[in-house]
Amino acid sequence: MTLRGGTLHAPADLPVGDRERPPRLPRVVYVLALATFLMGTTEFVVAGLLPEIATDVQVSVAQTGLLITVFAVGMVVGAPLMAMLTLRLPRRWTLILALAVFAVGHVLVALGSSFPLLLAARFLTALATGAFWAVANVVAARAVGPAASSRALGVVGAGAMLANVVGVPLGAFAGQLMGWRGPFWALAALAVAAMALIARHVPHGGPVQEAVSIRSEVSALRSGRLWLALAACATTTGGVLSTYSYISPLLTDRAGLASGLVPLVLVGFGVGALAGFLVGGRLGDHRPYATTIVAPAVTTILLLAICLLAGHAAPTIVLVALLGLFGLGANPVLIALAVRFAGRAPTLGSALTVSAFNLGTAAGSWAAGFALESPLGATGPAAVGTVIAALTLIPTITIAHTQRRRPSPPPA
Repeated sequence: MTLRGGTLHAPADLPVGDRERPPRLPRVVYVLALATFLMGTTEFVVAGLLPEIATDVQVSVAQTGLLITVFAVGMVVGAPLMAMLTLRLPRRWTLILALAVFAVGHVLVALGSSFPLLLAARFLTALATGAFWAVANVVAARAVGPAASSRALGVVGAGAMLANVVGVPLGAFAGQLMGWRGPFWALAALAVAAMALIARHVPHGGPVQEAVSIRSEVSALRSGRLWLALAACATTTGGVLSTYSYISPLLTDRAGLASGLVPLVLVGFGVGALAGFLVGGRLGDHRPYATTIVAPAVTTILLLAICLLAGHAAPTIVLVALLGLFGLGANPVLIALAVRFAGRAPTLGSALTVSAFNLGTAAGSWAAGFALESPLGATGPAAVGTVIAALTLIPTITIAHTQRRRPSPPPA
């Protein structure tokens, strides 16, 4: 693997034994993972505070759910938009400014008393989150070099996965104890602390950082392989989260699980997703194309099994945990591939993966909502997820086939 002209060249699928022991990741990767933990927490903490927020601002719970929807829309739009607007800023300063806006957005939510203000603040926070995530992926990949880029991106993404296991439940619990505004104050304060860590550990942009322009960034959109990777990002996430979004009625109505046990099953999914991100990232450095094919293939089988075995509690619980493990395991590899396929526009490539993940989530959950009200009932979302996850195999197999046909670079 080489690093030429700012382009990350991923390794071919070679046996692990043929490679040296992976190097230790630098501290900056873990600092970025801490920040993505905050991003993941703020995206879904609202879900655990909907009744309290609705009562306080005097709107319905359904209307309050728009705070989640508008955040997803902000991520879809904000990641590429902010990546382009901050193109000429050093990446270190982009990360710091994104965290500053993130903190301001949370202060506005904590102080806000009108629902339109809360929506605007959430949208502003989503713009900052999208900008941070896009640049963080590039900084992490560049910090370790191409030999460990998937593993580094797996660690950065694991911060968001950990948010589902720890951050969101703690935020909901704290909101019930001290009022729903408390978690937003805490996230604002933690964002300020993260700014200090970013300033200390992310290196200054120097002469090594190549000159960029909007034209050169947009030229990356001509890459067919980039669009294949983005399609895989959308379908792999859409397939899993269309099912996950409506997992509660599946567990209670079909599997007969007590509602009080549902959070424990969700924690099992979160732990599986955290492990899947870490393992998928590590495997992706050695066998990137195999990982992006095997993970969605197993995910499709798991979702089909959930459809067939949803009437039995024990197998369904195990399948949900395994869905977390395999369902998102290919994501860090797909991000690394998108960054590489974007050529001289790695930031835009990274930003587009953020949009693709959120677009897949929005589209998948929308389709799953219709399926829930169909004759399929509670298994409808899992059936939708099975089809979407299976579609992931089309772009990933195409990428692998294309890469194997490309001539190997001559030896140095």
